[in-house]
Amino acid sequence: MTTLDAGGPVGAGIDRVDARPKVTGSAHYPNDYAYPGMAHAAVVRSTIAAGRIRSVDTAHARQAPGILAVITHLEAPRLQRGPMTLLGPSPPAPLQDDRILHHGQHVAVVVAETPEQARYAATLVDVAYEAAEARLSITDPDAEIVTDPWELDQRRGDVEAGLAAADVVVEGTYTTPDNTNNPLGLMATLAVWNGDSLTVHDSTQWPHNVRTTLATAFGVPESNVRCLAPYVGGAFGAGLRVWPHVILTALAAREVRRPVKLVLTRPEMFTSVGHRPESLQHVKIAATSSGELLAIRHTSTSSVAMEDDDFEPVSLGSAVSYACPNVLTADRQIRLNIPCPGSMRAPAEGQGNFALESAIDELAYALGMDPLEVRLRNYAETDPRSGLPWSSKALRECFTEGARRFGWSRRTPEPGSMRDGQWLIGYGVAGSSYPHYQVPCQARASVRRDGSAYVRSAATDIGTGTYTVMTQLAANLLGLDTAMVRFDLGDSDMPYAPQAGGSGLTGALGNAVHVACERLVRDFLQIVHDDPESPLRGSTLADVVVRGGGIHRAEAPGRGESYIDILARHGLEELSADGRSTPPAADGREMATAGAFGAKFVEVRIDPDLRLLRVARVVQVIDGGRILNEKTATSQIIGGTVGGIGQALLEKTETDPGTGRIANATFGDYLVAVNADIPDIEVAFVGAPDPATPVGTKGIGEVGLVGTAGAIANAVHHATGRRLRSLPLTIEQLLD
Repeated sequence: MTTLDAGGPVGAGIDRVDARPKVTGSAHYPNDYAYPGMAHAAVVRSTIAAGRIRSVDTAHARQAPGILAVITHLEAPRLQRGPMTLLGPSPPAPLQDDRILHHGQHVAVVVAETPEQARYAATLVDVAYEAAEARLSITDPDAEIVTDPWELDQRRGDVEAGLAAADVVVEGTYTTPDNTNNPLGLMATLAVWNGDSLTVHDSTQWPHNVRTTLATAFGVPESNVRCLAPYVGGAFGAGLRVWPHVILTALAAREVRRPVKLVLTRPEMFTSVGHRPESLQHVKIAATSSGELLAIRHTSTSSVAMEDDDFEPVSLGSAVSYACPNVLTADRQIRLNIPCPGSMRAPAEGQGNFALESAIDELAYALGMDPLEVRLRNYAETDPRSGLPWSSKALRECFTEGARRFGWSRRTPEPGSMRDGQWLIGYGVAGSSYPHYQVPCQARASVRRDGSAYVRSAATDIGTGTYTVMTQLAANLLGLDTAMVRFDLGDSDMPYAPQAGGSGLTGALGNAVHVACERLVRDFLQIVHDDPESPLRGSTLADVVVRGGGIHRAEAPGRGESYIDILARHGLEELSADGRSTPPAADGREMATAGAFGAKFVEVRIDPDLRLLRVARVVQVIDGGRILNEKTATSQIIGGTVGGIGQALLEKTETDPGTGRIANATFGDYLVAVNADIPDIEVAFVGAPDPATPVGTKGIGEVGLVGTAGAIANAVHHATGRRLRSLPLTIEQLLD
């Protein structure tokens, strides 16, 4: 029907269609919107990590200039907790009682005429507390333990027997710290009530979730709530949940009966919009002397908030990464007095892969084998859990092509044996994957009287290129030039879309757009089915191709007509069709649905005297199925790599062990990777379109980060002989 199947696995790398509005300033982010009479809100945060509010004195705050309202738990109405979502339960509703569960918890919201007045008045709210003992350490023996929280622990074969039969066994404990989502744009919410109808502009990755949660919290129909997010200033997972400040903004707007905007400060971002949880992992691996894996045991403990849940199965990836007959993976969570964790780019896999790929590297050195050879020798040709063939998997090609591009053959095996002048040189490799994730999605496609197409869905584009790739896809499916296609998103009044997260949106949305465009072409054919003036009379979808702004007979390309002519002849201004995508069926399938795979090759350089560590080169080869746009896909992998370098070398959220206060909640103290930290990054794509879905894509938003930290740590060992098992990798760890 279309030219999609005729194209190669890598689509044209056209420029972003949203580039011009972004660089000219016409792209409006949530913080850019304003309404007549708009007021501003600021939050008051707790200064203890556990206990109760003994009293709140708001008198001075209420007398401050410009103050419109001060709302505490004493004035706040009863609000319902948001619903269960695809990502787990909603965070608890704010200001519902006097309990304090973490340092920085919102205990009041202040509304004023200007943001400066609101922030000043917030400092005048005097809260007295009755402190309790806080649980702040993942190793606290008295903290509550949640065992197998998602019932995803895996066991196959006999791990103990595999360990006993092995020639070589390695084991180690690996730790990863809290990391904080730090999109450049501060999270903002603007709420406007009109009677019982609510409109919000929000920094969200999921407009429909905002609509559902606010409707639940305030007891109004979902149809009364509209969420708008056409542009989001980054998120990395911070916008996947409806956090308390969003509800507080809507509450404040209802209280003062005016539009209200709340913009979090950078320190408030550290306690308000989630973070990657800390993990403590133990990995034990056994193999024969020739390098065949016999057993993997991977257990993980991660942190979680007192009254919240976070989906973070850290060890789960080890169950499917390698062909191994005996495997045990187990996760547990420790409840602590910390802000609610949440998804951060490559949740779970980002932590678990570091431990697994470090341990595989340790095994290679214990065996005296090339680390790449060990990985290839234990390559999982089929899904180790089900035994089914993967829907697609080109990881072996990723490794071989990556090794060629990187020059892995130049590696000398002995740690510390490679130098460039005074610099110690280290080569490291790691495999990576990110599981398949796709949920239902809807889209609507229209062709108008002028021959242009309008396609829309309530998704978001957090910088990944959704505007662009969906424009390309729709243009391809309808036979139009991209300039004739407009794709819109970020409005909960549009057809339902899931979150932009989990590397699942492009697949879900792309398949919905595919169905919508296919139905639209079919509807055009139905219109002319009995039309004696149409050269397409009697044609079915199987008989035609689309190109040049119209539909043509496949066996006679000269016989066809444009959308414009069909609409004009039949007196129609436009024709529309809806599309719905559903995940591949799990029951009765003959293959295991695959996510993306990748191979990471890293060169590090270390000054032997100062122990300065620099990442000098990165080569990433990715199997992402069909790549709709090579340029935006490459950008995604580079962005993930930058995040992985930050995770490996710099990022650590420091919580004061005595108070629970985050001690480095600014960009002056929380280190993120900047241009000077990032080397040349080479990205290549291999593989073919995945047959599990019509479009053939596999999500690549996360796989660029997964494996980066492991490859860097492995390169550090090759350069120095030191095995570092705790992130971030620091100068202190390299000192004698």
